[in-house]
Amino acid sequence: MVERNKSKKILLLYVLIFLAFLVFLSVMLLTVVKPRHMPSIYAKESSRAQRGNIISADGFHIATTKKLYKAVVNTRYIDPQKKELFIKLFSIYSGMTPKAIKKRLARKKGVVVLSYNIPQIHAQYLKKLSFELRRFKVFLSLKNPRTGLRSVHGLSVIESGESREYPYGNLLTPIIGYPHKIEDNGYTSIKGVKGLEKRFDADLAARQDGFSRGKRDVNSYIILNKESFTKPKINGLDIKLTIPVGLQIRMEKMLDSMKKKLRAQEIMLAIMNSSNGKIYALASSNRYLPKSIHKSDYPSLNSDMIEYSFEPGSVLKPITFSLLLEHKLVNPYDLVNGHNGRFKLGRKVITDEHKFDWLSAENVIVYSSNIGMAQLAQKLSGYEFNNGLKRFGFAQKSTPDLIYERVGSIPSAKRLENEIYKATCAYGYGIRVNLMQLMRAYSVFNNNGKMVTPQIVGSFIDEYHQEKKIDSFDTVDVLRSATAARVKKILIKTVNKGTGKKAITPGLIIGGKTGTAHIVEKGKYVHEYNTAFMGFADDTKHNYTIGVVVVKPKKNHFAAQTAVPVFKKAVDIMIEEGYLTPLTTSTD
Repeated sequence: MVERNKSKKILLLYVLIFLAFLVFLSVMLLTVVKPRHMPSIYAKESSRAQRGNIISADGFHIATTKKLYKAVVNTRYIDPQKKELFIKLFSIYSGMTPKAIKKRLARKKGVVVLSYNIPQIHAQYLKKLSFELRRFKVFLSLKNPRTGLRSVHGLSVIESGESREYPYGNLLTPIIGYPHKIEDNGYTSIKGVKGLEKRFDADLAARQDGFSRGKRDVNSYIILNKESFTKPKINGLDIKLTIPVGLQIRMEKMLDSMKKKLRAQEIMLAIMNSSNGKIYALASSNRYLPKSIHKSDYPSLNSDMIEYSFEPGSVLKPITFSLLLEHKLVNPYDLVNGHNGRFKLGRKVITDEHKFDWLSAENVIVYSSNIGMAQLAQKLSGYEFNNGLKRFGFAQKSTPDLIYERVGSIPSAKRLENEIYKATCAYGYGIRVNLMQLMRAYSVFNNNGKMVTPQIVGSFIDEYHQEKKIDSFDTVDVLRSATAARVKKILIKTVNKGTGKKAITPGLIIGGKTGTAHIVEKGKYVHEYNTAFMGFADDTKHNYTIGVVVVKPKKNHFAAQTAVPVFKKAVDIMIEEGYLTPLTTSTD
């Protein structure tokens, strides 16, 4: 009996041992088969490429891109006893007020975005703060009810997009243009809408986002070796302008002052190298902040230097006269009847502001006689006139660097056979132009008969800071050099003795022509005017074409009292900034 009980006990013991062994084997098998949440030995990183900058000729960043980050925290993981510490530290590192942080945290439990617009420098600080908060155990380790695993979710700083910044406010607007935000899977990117931002959008746009993958070290950093893979980040190209900030700022301030003085709707100014077309200033009195556009800014969003077309008035007379000279249809010393200020051509009566009996053909330009020009123009055939205007670049795009240009219009060759159309077009009516077209045309007189193309972008700069300069565009032969020289001489005389006297600057070669024209609204001429002065300013080393257009001046509607003083102030600034050096004469 005793032996039997002993055998049962031994058998029971073996059974228990066997069952324990089975349980052990089952656990081991389950451990092997069941997927485990082990940290990956690999890590990957991605970085967004960003839009290129717009840089002035003197190296200042006019438009640049700033990366934005968002700070995210899971409120469930914040230790209640250390919540105040978190708020205080986050406030110090982010610049947000403690009150704003508390308000965000109180909105809901769980994942909360504390800020969407964290600058890059603050983001770097916050990433360091995130590490320190973990070290000080500000965040709790919580168990996931689904997986049963414990984890810590701290402060995350995530790249959320980019913002276009304009450090100089409204400088060079509307030429610089403005951008539009685009959302792409939670990332905010930038696309150009107007101006240079739009014209060179494809060049400025980010080329390639960066990506790295490889084995990680204990700190989760990628080990860069043969097994790792890296695709470099390639940012968009920077574009460097021909326009220096220093000169542009001064011109804009001067236009702001003159707009108030003349009570004008807008004043536009362009300064260009007559030999190669490089623009040194392109300014408007009507500007806006690209980051803060209001409804009142809408009329200022267009680049009126190319988007505002108008009848040029008398600034077209030297162009008409040059065609007459080129075809040898007039001699500058020929006499023209001034008809004492009133001349009837067909059914149209043409008048002059100043009455003349007789005057030389060149003095028709110097004293701006509509009657004289109307008679001289009759010598041109409709084809010669129309073709000549085309050669001067009218009704064509003036520059490839700006978009949405209104190219205006010129009368057809057939229409210009009509004596009235020929007369009125000769002194600037019945034709529509823009300021940049006039700049291009007037460069002919200051460049030996060759026409240049206005150029605003001088070079591209790539990711490796290598600069690729853009060659100047080929010049176009418009006039014989002798013809251009003769018209230039007449324009100098116009400043010294005629309607442009207020542009005189001792020591410089100044020439130009005034123009005053009625404005057409709804098909009718109204009692408002555009005034213009197109000309040049040269010293012994530099040749500049300079153009001014004053839109609807209220104080005075004569170009000699409005556009010419603006031209003169621009020349004075160029002297002060070292772009022009007057020739001084010493006396014993």
